[in-house]
Amino acid sequence: MSLFINNIAMAVIEVKELTKVFTLNKKQRKDKKIASSKLIAVDHISFELHEGEIYGLLGPNGAGKTTTLRMLATLLTPTSGSINIYQKDIVKQPSEARCMIGFLTSDLKLDNFFTPSYTFDFFADLYGLTNDEKESRKQFLFSKFGIDEFKYKKIGELSTGMKQKVSLAISLVHDPKVVIFDEPTNGLDIIASKLVEDYLIDMKKQNKTIIISTHILSLVEKLCDRIGIIIDGKLMFEDSKSNINDLEKTFFDLYQNVHGEND
Repeated sequence: MSLFINNIAMAVIEVKELTKVFTLNKKQRKDKKIASSKLIAVDHISFELHEGEIYGLLGPNGAGKTTTLRMLATLLTPTSGSINIYQKDIVKQPSEARCMIGFLTSDLKLDNFFTPSYTFDFFADLYGLTNDEKESRKQFLFSKFGIDEFKYKKIGELSTGMKQKVSLAISLVHDPKVVIFDEPTNGLDIIASKLVEDYLIDMKKQNKTIIISTHILSLVEKLCDRIGIIIDGKLMFEDSKSNINDLEKTFFDLYQNVHGEND
């Protein structure tokens, strides 16, 4: 479903003044070396995504990237602000929004006693795929990511990279319109990373809407149409990749402006 008003393509994802505040216990305050019981992880950020676009959310560890993506994926409820995905409010209509989303995170825990094949079938059933759809989708994704020869092995016996590829296949089981990836090449070797990068490009050609978060500058430069830089929970910069002459300099200039030269 493409959205047009007066022949102008409208955003399929709208993020407005998105904020997430966590309440910390005493131990968490001590670990983070802060006095306040409130931690603002995401601070009034706004951006839009369109069909057929790859958006890169770039930032250092702890900047708020993962929290932002978890809110987009309906796993966390915003403290304030709004997210609409294909005009579905993720707070008021989470089930409708969730059906259109594929979310991959390195924190996804697969059951070590199950096989990739069984795990894929389980998630396919949750999304209501028919048996024919399930088998066709499994055959395509397992072949695409080189999982076929491992599909009946226990997940606990697989390498870190193969587990990541199984997680990737599961996140795409229902052929989602919106793909949200937190560090999509984490744990993968060069060959597997290239497979993932090529598949992201393929999905873009299929008019999927894709957002990735990463701290890898080269990945953002290679894949993304637009780039947002988040530091300390704030979206400090956003522009088309074609308008950015030196992404590394842009990033470090912003970081030093916020934290100072010696941070």
